[in-house]
Formats: sequence, structure tokens, C-alpha cells
Amino acid sequence: MAVVGIIPAAGSGERLGASGPKAFVMCGGRSLVDWSLEVLEAVCDRVVVAVPAGFDEGVGCRVLGGASRSESVRLALAAAPDADVVVVHDAARPLITRDLVESCVAALEGWDGVVAAAPVADTIKEADGAGRVVRTLDRSALWAIQTPQVFRADVLRRALDVDDAVLASATDDASLVEAAGGSVRVIEAPAENIKVTRPVDLALAEALLRARC
Repeated sequence: MAVVGIIPAAGSGERLGASGPKAFVMCGGRSLVDWSLEVLEAVCDRVVVAVPAGFDEGVGCRVLGGASRSESVRLALAAAPDADVVVVHDAARPLITRDLVESCVAALEGWDGVVAAAPVADTIKEADGAGRVVRTLDRSALWAIQTPQVFRADVLRRALDVDDAVLASATDDASLVEAAGGSVRVIEAPAENIKVTRPVDLALAEALLRARC
């Protein structure tokens, strides 16, 4: 069974206020993508990184990313026709652990996909366009979805075989698999598996990474 890791790393990082692509912002002495790459390489047979133009030279297998995150995943997956299992992980989550990846891969048995997630702790309300609260949701059944996301490769290939507009609107790859009729389960992730989106996230991630050393 060939397990291939995919890191979509072609995002611009506008919300982070970075001068270049977010995945290549330094955090704890290394780029964000390098933290994820190290862990995936320890678990997967190989890793494909989808990068923006100008970053396609470097360590590991790199392909040019697409206009959207899921298009980048599709392009990276096309470079791994041998994959039986695919581990998709965002470079923006540098605190990924080997244990979490291995748990997600092991949990794939009998499912089309497995996603790391955190149970929702806050009260969640639905509001209309004017900001008026429509209803309060039952948080006991709600999960905040993260990465890694692990899929049967054949299922993910079919799910990604849609037009670019559908890919652009997808918030994650699991939603595409779900839309194609696939079965997806959640695995609780460690609390520190945070996503770096804004400068405060970067500062927190750097502090947590330094605490590991």
C-alpha cells in the first residue's frame, strides 16, 4: 500500500500580512512547510508539495499549485499515480505530529476518508446577512475540521474530478468526498494542532514549537 503525502502550499498569506507565500514564512527557525514536510516524510512513502510559481525548486517533489487549494491538491495527486492512500495536510498547521498522522491512516479502514478535528467548545450561532441571530446550534455534534485529512486515493481522485468553480468553492477536500457520496469520519486532534492564519497565530505556533525543543 503506497501512502503519499500532499501539502498544498501555494496560498498567498494575505491575512498573515506576509511579504511572500504563507507556507514559506519562517516560524521557529524553519519555514511553515518544512515542519509539516518533516512529519509527513516520516510516515508517508513520499510527499508532493504544491507550490506557487518561483518556489518549484528545492527539497522534495514539488509541483506548481493551482488557483485554489483543492486544485493544488488535484495537481499534486496527478503527480502520484501510484498512491493508494493520500494524506493531505496544510502547511499552515506546523504542529502536526507523527502520532496524529498515523492515527488517521489507521482509522481509514472501512471508510473513504478520515479527518483530524476538534470538538467545538464555543456556543455557535447562525446569523443572517444583517447579523440577526437565526438560531443557536447544538455544539455537542459539531466539530471544527482540520488537517491532516486521509483518503482512499481512488475516492479522492473521483471527488476532485469536478470543474474549477466547484474546486474553488470547496472549504476542504473532505467536503468534496462527502458531496461525491463518500463516507468520512473524524478523529480528535491535539489542542495544539492550530492553523496559522494571522500574526497572532504565528506567534503562538512559534512559542509552542520552541516549547517542544
